[in-house]
Amino acid sequence: MDIARVTSKKSFLLGLLGLILVLLATLPLYAAGYTPILMTSIFVYIILSVSWTLFSGPTGYMSLATAAFFGIGIYTAAILGKSVPLPIFIVAGGLASFIIALLVGALTLRLRGIYFAIFTFGLVMLIPQLLVFWELHIAGIRGRFVTVIHYNTIYYAMLGIFVVLMLAAYFIKRSKFGLALQSIGENEEAAAHTGINVTMVKVITFAVSAFFIVAAGATIATRWTYIDPYIAFNPLFSFMPVLMAIFGGMGQLYGPVIGAVIFAYLQEKLITQFPELYMLIFGVVLVAAILYMPNGLVGLVQKLWKRSSGGQHANTSR
Repeated sequence: MDIARVTSKKSFLLGLLGLILVLLATLPLYAAGYTPILMTSIFVYIILSVSWTLFSGPTGYMSLATAAFFGIGIYTAAILGKSVPLPIFIVAGGLASFIIALLVGALTLRLRGIYFAIFTFGLVMLIPQLLVFWELHIAGIRGRFVTVIHYNTIYYAMLGIFVVLMLAAYFIKRSKFGLALQSIGENEEAAAHTGINVTMVKVITFAVSAFFIVAAGATIATRWTYIDPYIAFNPLFSFMPVLMAIFGGMGQLYGPVIGAVIFAYLQEKLITQFPELYMLIFGVVLVAAILYMPNGLVGLVQKLWKRSSGGQHANTSR
């Protein structure tokens, strides 16, 4: 009976996911012009949040390098977008970031706690300053123009990155590699004593997450006309994914997705109607989420569901 119930539940979830994917794939065919643009922005934050959670969630390492890799993707689009097609510079930027993340991770992932967080955020501060110096004193330019692509093409590219990321995150979480990541987060010394190469596992996961972040940056840059180092390497892109993942909950793969969808939609609305208040509202929500929802929105719903189920069982037993 239990096996049949589990099989039925899996079939329902697969059917639901398939339906959602079909609806997303056909969205530009039946939705208004603004809807695919809004969904593209939501996809960006989903990719950033899930990519951040892929590494920082199980390991407990607070990476603030998201804006650095996102900016690398944006500059990849600005440099290569005029000469090569969209898929090529997305993959090229992703591979370049993968190698950079391997080098950065090999150097920094021996650091722990606040030291690692400070170093990764230092990258966000350092790279734009170096680019500004290069552009002004060597290249003789200030910022770059980006080749703009039709919004439907950007939408489908972002949808493809999202699907590949979710599949990668799902299989990593359910593999021995994911188990090793979880053991590192629970007790890194014990994981090392059991034979896990903790440095290698951390570095590879860090590089995989960077690949998808850069791919998202390279894709969304083609929706903008002009970029410069301060636009590309905006520190908000380091903090917003953390906020979204914490709010949604990092215990389940869909937690950061839910958090990103809610906050990306709110950002689109608040930034146009209350531009001077939306960051204040985000800050208040973050503090409230940390204080009252330590396991995020998903954890809160699961907790309420268990209480409700427990109460129903108690009434039934009476």
